[in-house]
Amino acid sequence: MADANPSEMTAAQEESPSANDQAENKAPPRENNAKRKKLFLILAIVVAVIAILWGIWYFVTQAGRVHTDNAYVGADTAQVTPLVAGAVKEVRVGGTQVVHKGDILVVIDDADAKVDVATAQAALFAAQQRYGQADANVGAARAKVDARVADIAQARAKAADSVAQLERARVDLSRREALVGSGAVSGEELSSARAAYSAAKADRDLAAAGIATAQATRTSALSDVAATEALTRGTNVSTTPDVASARARLDKAQLDLSRTIIRAPIDGVVTNRQVQVGQRVAAGTPIMTLVPLASVYVDANFKESQFRRIKIGQPVELTSDFYGSGVVYHGRVTGYAGGTGAAFSLIPAQNATGNWIKVVQRLPVRVTLDARELRDHPLRVGLSMDAIIDTRGDTGRE
Repeated sequence: MADANPSEMTAAQEESPSANDQAENKAPPRENNAKRKKLFLILAIVVAVIAILWGIWYFVTQAGRVHTDNAYVGADTAQVTPLVAGAVKEVRVGGTQVVHKGDILVVIDDADAKVDVATAQAALFAAQQRYGQADANVGAARAKVDARVADIAQARAKAADSVAQLERARVDLSRREALVGSGAVSGEELSSARAAYSAAKADRDLAAAGIATAQATRTSALSDVAATEALTRGTNVSTTPDVASARARLDKAQLDLSRTIIRAPIDGVVTNRQVQVGQRVAAGTPIMTLVPLASVYVDANFKESQFRRIKIGQPVELTSDFYGSGVVYHGRVTGYAGGTGAAFSLIPAQNATGNWIKVVQRLPVRVTLDARELRDHPLRVGLSMDAIIDTRGDTGRE
């Protein structure tokens, strides 16, 4: 060994690394593994912290909350329709204009309505005159009855006088007939007495006929009084049927005249205006719609599986793309719809068919919004909303 060539030893040393060099080469992998484990440990800790923080955030803010983006703004809109037909004379509002209850929207030409009012007014005056004539006829008929009563009294007096004259003529005739045998009475005197008796009898019969005629005339006059009084009995100039009917026609004509001015029934924004000046509109034809922005609501369509904890009265948070997530609306659940949207669709689902596939249904939930927030940030009908119902604190009511 001592005789070995130094050059060969040097070459051998160069060819094979020493033990120290091998130890140095083995050290970096162990350090890398340690660093890798340390990094994985830090990563695991970070992930665990993030998971814990997310769990805390979810428990505090999201647990017990149901969400849907299938929600839309709605409102009980007022459809404006004319109640009388006619040509449009003025249109005083335009689309998107804000109006208040009682503001004039449209004016219809009122020329025909004014003529109808004048005609009805004349008919009312005529009915009042007819009532006055009927009332006067009652007085005249009563006066005729009084006249017939006087005629009856006069006829009776005349009849009494004729009866007295008949009695005198009968007595005179009897006396003369008794004296005929003695010759104290001539035939001429007897004939005269008999003629006087016959004349007195005729006068009596005529007087009796006069009484009957006067009584019949009185009965006819009483019938006239009854017929005339039937037109006015129990009424006055305001309540008689003819006058009341004429007044009703006048009121209807005046009502139609007032309806030629169309006013806003509610506060709102003019939408879908479909009327122009000069256009002839028919009664009942929609001409515009008023949307009450101060009383809009939201219909949120939740899945049927989300209704396990939803109750009426629970608080709701809503956002809209119209203002962005920075504007949050607050409301309350005020009710559920009577059926799902599919149940009331134009072509309802035929769930009894053989190729039935279950589809999760959605039920509209009515949400009433805070009026102050609506004033600050008005919404429009049809806008989409994101709705979150908090079912934790306020369980609401059934």
